[in-house]
Amino acid sequence: MSALTSAIDIIGDKWVLVLVKQMLFEQKQTFKDFTESNEAIATNILATKLKLLTELEIVKKSKLPHNKKSVYYHLTDRGLSLTSIIVELAIWSGENIRELHANMKESDKLDTIKANKDEFIKTIIANYKENLAKKMFIES
Repeated sequence: MSALTSAIDIIGDKWVLVLVKQMLFEQKQTFKDFTESNEAIATNILATKLKLLTELEIVKKSKLPHNKKSVYYHLTDRGLSLTSIIVELAIWSGENIRELHANMKESDKLDTIKANKDEFIKTIIANYKENLAKKMFIES
């Protein structure tokens, strides 16, 4: 099996990249957060995908020091490395799929993102890590 086929086998599933996108751009962290999203993922599929992402070390499960009851999901460095793929897919979609999906949101940000894609990706990752550290998910 080729490297590309192996990658597609894991991240080619619709829900895997949607969940990563939700964590990265929408700050979704709990099972409840994901169930309340616009994408309306079924709870059984959500549980299966979160388990898979955790097993693949794309996502890590944690509990806050001051809230041991709730489980929080956050992206690992392996998960964050998918940021560039998600950004590229967003750009590709804006350029090639918009005409097929009338309900796709119009975004004037795509031109800005394309103009300085690497900086945008670095900023997204840095902001995610900063917000994660503030929530005390990671060790100091």
